[in-house]
Amino acid sequence: MPIYALDDRTPTIHPDAFVHPDAVVIGDVRIGAGSSIWPSAVLRGDYGTIIVGERTSIQDGAVVHAVAQFPTVIGDDCVVGHLAHLEGCVIHDRALVGSGSIVLHEANVFSGATVAAGAVVRNRMDVPANSLAVGVPAQIKPDASSEQLISASAALYVQNAQRYKKELRQL
Repeated sequence: MPIYALDDRTPTIHPDAFVHPDAVVIGDVRIGAGSSIWPSAVLRGDYGTIIVGERTSIQDGAVVHAVAQFPTVIGDDCVVGHLAHLEGCVIHDRALVGSGSIVLHEANVFSGATVAAGAVVRNRMDVPANSLAVGVPAQIKPDASSEQLISASAALYVQNAQRYKKELRQL
């Protein structure tokens, strides 16, 4: 699998994490226990630090980047959907970032919040706990997210990663 050091920046991947062979991890990237990085996802910590907590999934084609002044931090039990783009933001525990969405510098997605598919969370925007961010630019819908659904989705990906670690084989 393509895992690269760059200068003195070296990835740290917990042994219980799953990084698909077609994902790319570069530089100062820290991946916690039970987390999963899926095909074509790119985590590029060349200028800044990327931290992925425990039991978090970074799904197919997602791009996670950081710049020196803004690390990208993704908490525990999070789901980052297919083709999402995260850069210099903080995704708090038990949050979901939907497929094709964008979360930019200094934005915060708080616990239990959901960024809807295709939404754009602009620089310095906060998505409050249990809220839904929808649209371009994102608008907030209070109390429209389900932390229980997010936790269930995160747990499903933990199970799927274990299946992949045991059963995936190239033909």
